[in-house]
Amino acid sequence: MAITTPARPCIPMAARSLEHRDWRRAPSIYAIYPRSFNDTTGSGEGDLNGIIERLDYVQSLGVDAIWLCPFYVSPMADGGYDIADHRGVDPRYGTIEDFDRLVARAHELRLKVLVDQVFNHTSIEHPWFQASIDGDDEKAECYVWRDPKPDGTAPNNWLSQFGPPAWTWNHRRHQYYHHQFLSCQPNLNLRHPKVQEMYRDTLQFWLDRGVDGFRFDVVTAYLFDPEMRDNPPARPVVLSKVTGPTYNPYSYQDHVHDLLPGDGAAYTENIREWAGPDALLIGESNTGNQSIEQALAFSQEGRLDFCYTTDPAERGNGPLVFKGLLEALGGNWKAPWWFTSHDQPRHNSTLGDGTPESAKFYATLLAVLPGAAILFQGEELGLPQPELSKAETSDPFDLLYWPDTPGRQGPRVPIPWTEDKAGYGFTDGTPWLPMRWEDGLSVEAQEDDPDSVLNHYRAAMAWRRETGATDPDGCSVDASDSVLALRVSRGGKSWLAVFNFSGDLLPVPGRHHETPELGSGWTGTALREWGAAIWRVPPDEVDNGSACG
Repeated sequence: MAITTPARPCIPMAARSLEHRDWRRAPSIYAIYPRSFNDTTGSGEGDLNGIIERLDYVQSLGVDAIWLCPFYVSPMADGGYDIADHRGVDPRYGTIEDFDRLVARAHELRLKVLVDQVFNHTSIEHPWFQASIDGDDEKAECYVWRDPKPDGTAPNNWLSQFGPPAWTWNHRRHQYYHHQFLSCQPNLNLRHPKVQEMYRDTLQFWLDRGVDGFRFDVVTAYLFDPEMRDNPPARPVVLSKVTGPTYNPYSYQDHVHDLLPGDGAAYTENIREWAGPDALLIGESNTGNQSIEQALAFSQEGRLDFCYTTDPAERGNGPLVFKGLLEALGGNWKAPWWFTSHDQPRHNSTLGDGTPESAKFYATLLAVLPGAAILFQGEELGLPQPELSKAETSDPFDLLYWPDTPGRQGPRVPIPWTEDKAGYGFTDGTPWLPMRWEDGLSVEAQEDDPDSVLNHYRAAMAWRRETGATDPDGCSVDASDSVLALRVSRGGKSWLAVFNFSGDLLPVPGRHHETPELGSGWTGTALREWGAAIWRVPPDEVDNGSACG
């Protein structure tokens, strides 16, 4: 692969005013899992006041917004995504007044606030579901109850996304109820007017409290075939899209009836109407990899602003993977980039090799990829994926396939603020998950080290904001088995980013030996293993890459 190089010296980056920048076009968002962020009560679990206490730190990263994972009333069977009250703060996290203070402090720091919304299902302990069990047919219509087949079996062959059947029998109603995930997460009937009214009012409740937008969980699971037809077996083309081990039987069906993402995408027009034109709306497409086209349908005009997929984390590592994703987007930068989440293992172990070098590499990549970027708490420290024993694991999906787990609980291990191994500055009590971080990973250890992963992330986010290159006028990409080269331009300025995925030294032509604007692993003439660099280049430089925008 030929690397295009500039014909003149690098022009120093000039900071520009962001007063009139539309933050919604290509925001950088810091995702916070409240239970694992910062504990102020000694309970061993994070809380809202703990987030307030650390907001100055978040602001120092240079991000535009925070996304709060669920802090609502929940029995915590699925990490808070089983909600019993969509407008109540779980007492473990604090009070609604604490939430109001959090929003106020974030806005003082010019941070926008997004909160999670789980529309697909509720907890089994939600008052509506309990009423439906007790014979309230109006509330029953808000869920998906169906009679058994004549032989007493479930209405159809649908599987939950965790693998077991998607139907659970309730002996009091003598019916089955549908659930896309755990049996304690019954699906709501999102077509029902009362459900729509409840969610419209819920969005307004949080907007009235000052939030700037919402992240919507599992939007591709919202709607299903009303005729409840059986899913057929997965065709070879469907199975070919499955990455990793196919230990989950869900992979063996073609989900053409239990998931109607086209209808779900149109449904988000309702959500846009309820939330209004100014709220930032982000959806999660969780239907597997290679789902870019599906995600883009959710982010069409009048729908969500963005919809992210599992592709960046699940399709594997390599230049050709990222080239394929960029070309699939085709200049429609509506699928945010991310590598780690509360549901996905820490990418510095899965995509990288756990070293500071690979952490910096992905920070630089996140800085230049066009569109929105989502960082998950602790990513900026280069944290590796923690190893937990079965006895230390409570996540139901991890336990279901133990020891071949998807690793969902690992990224939820609380992050280290200090080097004090008693609680790493996270808590004065016993952390809800064991913390066994290596020396040097904490915020305290990295704060004053100019070469730390933390400070590289700060530089990467600053470069993102100041150049505006992630909202480009043009983009092209070239790749080989070991090298990715990305060219972006905006406002008459152009940049070339080169990423060395190989284990070898990558020489760079002599015309390009000036200091990069951003990067790591640069020797002055070559990129080391996990080396990445972004240079300013002449706008009229010849480009041999394929268009990605």
